[in-house]
Amino acid sequence: MIDLTLNEATLDSAAAVARDRGIGIPTFAMMRDPSLIPDEVKTSLKDIGLWDLHPLNLYRISWHNEPTVDGGGFGGVNYVEWPSSLTGVSARIVSLVGKWFPTGAHKVGAAFGCLVPRLVTGQFDPATQKAVWPSTGNYCRGGAFDSNLLGCESIAILPEGMSRERFAWLEKVAGEIIKTPGSESNVKEIFDKCNELRASGEDLIIFNQFDEFGNYLWHHTVTGPAIAEVVEAIAGEGDRLRGYAVTTGSAGTIAAGDYLKQHYPGTVIAAGEAAQCPTILYNGFGEHRIEGIGDKHIPWVHNVKNTDMAIGLDDEAAMALTRLFNEPAGLEYLAAAGVDDATIGYLPLMGISGAANLLSAIKVAKHYEMTSRDIVVTIATDSMEMYGSRLAELTEDRGTFDATDAAVAHHRYLLGTGLEHVHELGYYDRKRIHNLKYYTWVEQQGKTYEEIQAQWYDEDYWTSIQRMADPIDELITAFNERVAG
Repeated sequence: MIDLTLNEATLDSAAAVARDRGIGIPTFAMMRDPSLIPDEVKTSLKDIGLWDLHPLNLYRISWHNEPTVDGGGFGGVNYVEWPSSLTGVSARIVSLVGKWFPTGAHKVGAAFGCLVPRLVTGQFDPATQKAVWPSTGNYCRGGAFDSNLLGCESIAILPEGMSRERFAWLEKVAGEIIKTPGSESNVKEIFDKCNELRASGEDLIIFNQFDEFGNYLWHHTVTGPAIAEVVEAIAGEGDRLRGYAVTTGSAGTIAAGDYLKQHYPGTVIAAGEAAQCPTILYNGFGEHRIEGIGDKHIPWVHNVKNTDMAIGLDDEAAMALTRLFNEPAGLEYLAAAGVDDATIGYLPLMGISGAANLLSAIKVAKHYEMTSRDIVVTIATDSMEMYGSRLAELTEDRGTFDATDAAVAHHRYLLGTGLEHVHELGYYDRKRIHNLKYYTWVEQQGKTYEEIQAQWYDEDYWTSIQRMADPIDELITAFNERVAG
């Protein structure tokens, strides 16, 4: 769970750092509803860029940022509704857009959810301790950003095979970068490095998104309501939210599905993963190219009992759509196929995992034969700003992407998306998946048998975590008062 025990001595030190840097901490309530942010903060943000290493950008950890690089305020949730001319299905498919967070990805919010409870309880001292951020990509970028804003040293851990853009940006922000062997699916190697750091005797705190419930809580408290806001804004008479489909990664983003089920009963929660590494589907393993989604284990923070469907996604489909959505020949082909200019302009808002999430949503719509009254929501975690090097690599490896390639990608991987590797989960399917946590977390990472059982059998286990947002907000308010006083 999230430990809210106070350490008064360390709190004084943490507050002194915040006071020296002019730091104020936003509450979960402010991230959910920016109208609660103080007016003086909003005024000051007019002179601050979205990615600037400025403490006030903590207040921009929200789905409500104005979609601009410099000096933006707040408005509605950033989203795109993809037309049937692109998706090939009647259902209304919507992507929330992560590009307009600081760092260009919504994982900066998950990092906040893990770090801030430790900070405002005095369990983490930014004056003396380093913050360690293990990740397959965007989470360690978000953690390094949050750490920099809060005035503490950071260590970013990520696989050496991630995109060059990630490393280039981290070199400017993180105190230290550790590259582990492999790529997206090599999560155990990240855990091994964390264990090595723990044993080193260095004064540090490891914020592991795969087992930190602040990750789950942030998405349940902030992402869930953001999706609900979009649904309420776009739903006409008789329309309904039918599905929420995301690749699992650390299983933080999928936690928004728990909120949606509570407010829209009957919503289908679908967990996507690479078919090349089908851990949920087939208890399998492998390697894949959908950057940012880690595999070969079930994250501790995944409420598997609430997951209705498992979807395997061919990583070749995600790569082909990435080229279709961003190469000149692909955009020309889509325009000729009837996709409007506005939609074409929005396509770069999806990175590689965003394209995979779009495919997940399409598969959900096809599986349940959804109509134009049905809404399926997914997430564009980041944008193509993180993957320009991948396009260059694909061109070098495969040659120029031409009109024929575009037609193949469109018909085979978008319009031709089928129901292969789609599985509705029954009670014992979910229990089978949940039981996989044992081998990673109880045998290897020190979790207890009692807690893994509680995750499955205790009806209050997950809702008790959801109720922690308000107590944390109270601690944030008290911390800000300590800083000001």
